[in-house]
Amino acid sequence: MPQSTAAAKHAPAVKQKKQMRVDILRERLPRIPPEKLNAAQKKAAADITAGPRKDVRGPFVPMMRSPGLTGPTQALGAYIRWGVKVPFRLAEMAGLMAARDWSCQFEWAVHVPHALKGGLHPDTIAALAECRRPEKMKKDEAIVYDFVNELLKNRGVSDPTYARAVKHFGEESVVDLIGVVGYYAMIAMLMNVARTSPPSGMPTLAALPLYSRPLV
Repeated sequence: MPQSTAAAKHAPAVKQKKQMRVDILRERLPRIPPEKLNAAQKKAAADITAGPRKDVRGPFVPMMRSPGLTGPTQALGAYIRWGVKVPFRLAEMAGLMAARDWSCQFEWAVHVPHALKGGLHPDTIAALAECRRPEKMKKDEAIVYDFVNELLKNRGVSDPTYARAVKHFGEESVVDLIGVVGYYAMIAMLMNVARTSPPSGMPTLAALPLYSRPLV
């Protein structure tokens, strides 16, 4: 028997590392070709493209299956993005917390650049991505964090947290803040079910340890 064959025969077996298999799931509700849109869908799409969004994208791609829902939702979304009394930086922070709560990749990818442009610190965003309380926040950011964190985790807020938010922002802004969280939670649910893919090259969320497990 050749020496190399004999050595291979008696060499200790090498333990193979178990690899994690990751499946890329196909979108359930992709963009509807323009020629297949019905009259109500064409109107909903035209209303979106005529507004500040300029194009049907993100949650409105799967939502287009229900033009009756699309119309009022895109109007609400426009108010959430450009009309709320909550400062832009804080609204984006609340939106990121909702995106992380639902682990919505598209929502996170799109809104991280907005949050950075609005002045939210990268360390704060990194902490939100890991579901940690950011260590260094401005006073208004800490108030928003406590309010939104309680709202998402407890489905309500305590009297001290509510009173602190109202004292700092006022009732109108607090109601708007709740609307921001609710809106982004709703579209996160839709895009998670639709498996809407995030834009390529954009920041994405890592799986939380609790949910990180091999696919077999």
